[in-house]
Amino acid sequence: MSDDNTLTVAVEDYPIAPPLSPGVGARRKGPKTLPRLPLSAFSPPNSGVSESFPLPPSPSTVHPDRVVDASVSVLTEWKKQAASAKELEGRAGAVVVKVATVAEVDGLEAHGVPILSAQVPFNLEDPELPTLPTAKFPVGLATTFTKPSEAAVKGLTAALKAGHIVDIDVQVDVADGDKAWEDLEEFLTKATADTAGAGTIVLSNILPPPHDLELPIVKLLSHPTYMSYQAHVASLSLFPNLFLKFLPPTWNAPTPPTPPPGQETAAISKEKKEWKRRIKMYLGPAVEAFGFQRVLFGSSPSPTSHASSTLGDWYEIARESFGELGVEQEDVDAVFGGNASRVYAPRP
Repeated sequence: MSDDNTLTVAVEDYPIAPPLSPGVGARRKGPKTLPRLPLSAFSPPNSGVSESFPLPPSPSTVHPDRVVDASVSVLTEWKKQAASAKELEGRAGAVVVKVATVAEVDGLEAHGVPILSAQVPFNLEDPELPTLPTAKFPVGLATTFTKPSEAAVKGLTAALKAGHIVDIDVQVDVADGDKAWEDLEEFLTKATADTAGAGTIVLSNILPPPHDLELPIVKLLSHPTYMSYQAHVASLSLFPNLFLKFLPPTWNAPTPPTPPPGQETAAISKEKKEWKRRIKMYLGPAVEAFGFQRVLFGSSPSPTSHASSTLGDWYEIARESFGELGVEQEDVDAVFGGNASRVYAPRP
């Protein structure tokens, strides 16, 4: 304090804060959760002479440690595709197989592929649950949902109370908007009302949902079908023991191929980028609502899809789309393997 009553402060006692970046305003009032950064962000490069920090890994280099395919329809074809997919070399693990009849379960192990689980057909409106065969791996139920009915509600309730894993291929026209989604939610609400959290539901054909590729992305952002998807995928996440399968979409177009390095044409590259942009639009809200632990990768599309898709091609597009969301390695490992292993694991 000086003689003229003026307060004098030493600059070194109060370091000057760095200037705000252009466009950054005053900090909001109230607590603010700061992001956790890895220690590598504060470490200089190994050379010790570079002026820049190392960049994060490219999405093209982020692979899961193991790939568990939660949706396989034809095991012989899957085995052939897995052997020829260089992207999966050393990573292909167990599979979840859908069979056409209960009798086919006995012959699955003869194919030489690790079976995580098998799924037998189940008619939701059939009052009797199918008798499941005894196997070295869990056997669950696979069915479709087309419209709500009291019989379907009773069928799903019975399956869940029995502790089964029920895979439901959603075959309602979500292009109709809220009505189709509301029918699905009403059906699930009634079916799970008295199950006390028993059993597990796995939905497919809504991540991504059926879609018209001719609709420009700029229009899709504000399109009623996309707005409905965002709202209702969040509502679906509120159901306990409910998971989503991340499968090749029903877009009436084949999955873009992944040629060997150096052989990708400009047309193929453009098509893959377009697919990934659309996939990420649907994947982002789903992951935000369900979290990384409730999404399962699979390679066989819904039976309603008539477009071709191979294991290697879909794996590459699905993996890159997921990686471009900026997720951690542990999240990639969960979606492409760990989650399926946990959901379909044998019950104690």
